[in-house]
Amino acid sequence: MLERNTRETQIRVELDVDGTGQYTIETGVPFLNHMLELFAKHSLFDLNLKATGDLDVDDHHTVEDVGLALGDALNAALGDRKGIERYGFALLPMDETLARVALDLGGRPYLVLEMATRRKFIRTFDLGLLEEFMRAFSTQARMNLHIAQLYGKDPHHAWESVFKGLARALRMAVRTNPREPGIPSSKGVL
Repeated sequence: MLERNTRETQIRVELDVDGTGQYTIETGVPFLNHMLELFAKHSLFDLNLKATGDLDVDDHHTVEDVGLALGDALNAALGDRKGIERYGFALLPMDETLARVALDLGGRPYLVLEMATRRKFIRTFDLGLLEEFMRAFSTQARMNLHIAQLYGKDPHHAWESVFKGLARALRMAVRTNPREPGIPSSKGVL
């Protein structure tokens, strides 16, 4: 279990990358809950996440700090990363939308995010905060993450394809490979 406590947020995360997709998620931000539920289900990661934050100010601190805490939990779960596939990718449709996600768990964090949908809000939720979530998550997980939502206008479908694509790419990347029992790098370290 990992905890992140600040004056703005209190977060508790339990993550099992060898799980079955079971989850309990409470962030106080309904759309973020929904995206994280999809993430857990499609990655087959077991995820228990409880976050409270200063939602009376806005959603920003909670969304970003959940990304930081989840990234820390993934980094801890991977340990020295011996024996994992390391790379993962997904091309994921959701109705009229298509997202491409490619990632490297090689220890060098970087985020590239391109969204075709131009809508900025779902109800009162600022979709721009999901870029902050992805940046925080990729940084703390020590992951190079490339996301391109290629087409599709509905923002719910767009972000659903992104989170499911991220889940499937991570599911691939964390798999162990019996042919690669060591560190999956020519440098010998990640």
